[in-house]
Amino acid sequence: MNHHKGELVQETSFLTPQAKTEILKALTFLESFEDELDGLIEISAPNPYVKMSAYLVRRHLEAKVVTPTSLIGASGVPYATATRRLRKMIDDGLVEQRPRTSSGRSFSLHPSAEMLEAWTQFSGRMRRLAAQAFGSDAPRADTQDYYFAGSYLEAQTIQPPQVLLEPLKLSGGLRVLVHGDPTFMVMHGLKRQFEQVVGCPIQQRAFSIDRLHEEAVKNAQRTTSRYDLIALDLPWVGEFAAKGYLHPIDAVLDVERLSPSDFHTAGWMAAHWDKRPFGVPSQTTPELLFYRKDLLAEAGLEPPHTTDALLEAAEELHEPTKGRYGIAWNAARGTALGHTFMMACADFGQPVLDLAKQAGGYDASRLAQEDYRPTIDTERGLLAAEYLMALLRYSPPDILSMAWYERVRPFANGKVAMAYGYTLLAPYFEQNPACAAFGKVGYLPHPSGCKAPNIAPVGGYLLCIPANIAPDRLEAATEALIVFTSPEAQKLYVENGSRTNPRYSVGADPEVRRLSPIFEAVDSMSWHDELQFWPRPPIPEINDIIRICGEECHDMLRGVQSPKAALQAAQNRADRILREAGKL
Repeated sequence: MNHHKGELVQETSFLTPQAKTEILKALTFLESFEDELDGLIEISAPNPYVKMSAYLVRRHLEAKVVTPTSLIGASGVPYATATRRLRKMIDDGLVEQRPRTSSGRSFSLHPSAEMLEAWTQFSGRMRRLAAQAFGSDAPRADTQDYYFAGSYLEAQTIQPPQVLLEPLKLSGGLRVLVHGDPTFMVMHGLKRQFEQVVGCPIQQRAFSIDRLHEEAVKNAQRTTSRYDLIALDLPWVGEFAAKGYLHPIDAVLDVERLSPSDFHTAGWMAAHWDKRPFGVPSQTTPELLFYRKDLLAEAGLEPPHTTDALLEAAEELHEPTKGRYGIAWNAARGTALGHTFMMACADFGQPVLDLAKQAGGYDASRLAQEDYRPTIDTERGLLAAEYLMALLRYSPPDILSMAWYERVRPFANGKVAMAYGYTLLAPYFEQNPACAAFGKVGYLPHPSGCKAPNIAPVGGYLLCIPANIAPDRLEAATEALIVFTSPEAQKLYVENGSRTNPRYSVGADPEVRRLSPIFEAVDSMSWHDELQFWPRPPIPEINDIIRICGEECHDMLRGVQSPKAALQAAQNRADRILREAGKL
């Protein structure tokens, strides 16, 4: 862990959910144990350092504000004594002070990286000591391998969003630009309820992915933004941040108010550019392999974890004379197929840029500070292209025009046995009892080739604040951003049909988990470090590179050029884009 104070917000925001749960368990145990001791012996002498540290860390993990007065009150010792102890903790670098107002006269208190690291280590030691003293440390069957299934949170349910104490003051109401996908349509359906929450009208405009990008860029050119919040596809964050189109989130609010450690790590990291968050995850929706459990079982096939196994299963289940095809995927020209090619490269362990290797794959977090070059025309890139050619043999006849929703509809109605799809598309078959796939779908990360690790490429959208928003609307837009990305709002989206979720706490909610197996599956993938955002690295030029790959690969699938020629053409065009940007 980096202990440099200047990096505090960045570093502590990546405290893993498992560590967070362990610390909360330790704090809960200590509080209960202290109560028992107080009942055993009436004479007691509290340790103000421990009591203040425990109070501060718990409030930090629960995203609640701590003031000097409240922390002193938690110490259990006289005011003067507690004040001296607090000053000592600040001087020793255990407690950080952050201004709450521009004047700097009021500030909140936060545990430093050192304090959080100390509690992380302590909670682990306490668990091991308890296991040695009292028995096995084996997890319960229903909580194994699950981040937030600890005793502190496992029985808790998230309550509905509460009405703001003061309504948002926005002339004409809150204006939001979004993508026209099922999750944002759920938000639109809840418009009246959220208008009650924020206290003002809400106007939402929805576009297809390419038109959304076009409108967001056009909006950035305006003198004053037409929107208070805009939704951006994860790979766009580098472009919009580097060009100054967005307010950095840490410049408009205390990031701890968002409880950043509650977000799926890959989704939260993907919101950053140059080490700063420029949006808040509104959807974290990995692309998975959907497969019909019943059809694979009838054919005596295991769920495919490798690309070879997937092709074998697709061939076995491909029966076009009976109106059933092996697999559906994004193969429409341009953006749709470009995404597919990049993810196929990742399935073979190949990023489309020369990223540095790290645990879990590749490091896409330093792209603002480093030069990079495309790595499309490579040996593994060729394997990915040939894999797409092989998929073509077991796909529906209209596969080359299939994009986004078109690939999942035939899967839902039983015409396709398997499909690559984002979790946001699951409502098409999870909420329609009349469809052939209802109740029969399994979920896997992408099958891999060349012994590469299985990953689930992370997609989804960030809610962002335009840099050119009218200054008198900024504060209210910030509060709306917090509301719409809160656990309470996210749970409400799920209850009304969404199958995307950026937060661990929502996926752990027992009421949410009963609604769909997809939440437990995705959280398990995150636990195993399979959720990754590097397959679509968020450089400013990524949208052009996606389009280029989608155009050249489409010509390849149509038989106009060979896989090798398609890769060479895409590499040359991508190189040209980066040369013009001064990256080569």
